[in-house]
Amino acid sequence: MTLTIDIRTLATPSTVLVRGLCLQVPAGVVHTVMGASGSGKSSVLAAVCGTLPPGLVFDGTVLLNGQRIDQLPTQARRVGILFQEDLLFAHMTVRENLLCAVPPGPTAARAAQVAQGLRDVEMIDFAHADPATLSGGQRARVALARALLAQPQALLLDEPFSKLDAPLRVRMRELVFGLVHQRNIPALLVTHDIADAADPVRVTWLTPVA
Repeated sequence: MTLTIDIRTLATPSTVLVRGLCLQVPAGVVHTVMGASGSGKSSVLAAVCGTLPPGLVFDGTVLLNGQRIDQLPTQARRVGILFQEDLLFAHMTVRENLLCAVPPGPTAARAAQVAQGLRDVEMIDFAHADPATLSGGQRARVALARALLAQPQALLLDEPFSKLDAPLRVRMRELVFGLVHQRNIPALLVTHDIADAADPVRVTWLTPVA
């Protein structure tokens, strides 16, 4: 499973944000994209998952396992995304939040997937907890489990560690990178901190287009 991104231009009607970006991310690998604010980092992720805002025009292709996905609706792309905000549903328990991500199927099988997802992020004892009672790190782990339970074929990471304190940031990075390797899916990470990079060789720097 390889994620291939070829962006000829990514632009508003008046400004080119990204030009000539070519990336190939193999399965099990985290590739990092860095750059100053306004260089188009988050817009690259939006182009991959199909959530570009109106007025931003994408000229290029996105392939997942050799299949073109940039012309598909967002929900058909099988691309998960993890934000710096956990975006958990406040009116649902942790378990209910995770069930929302599990594809349709037999009730027992879906429940088993949720339980395994909670074990993967070391949150099995919090299945029935109210998200409001969780710490920031616990909420981040639940959000990660939810992103992975949707069985994405690629994972996008939009500064997911930026609001965590230093020790927790290290643990969350290890957890996320380990699960990406375990699931054998390609991942694209946007960050401002080079310490977040899983592999300093696999880093692409974006600069504002003149």
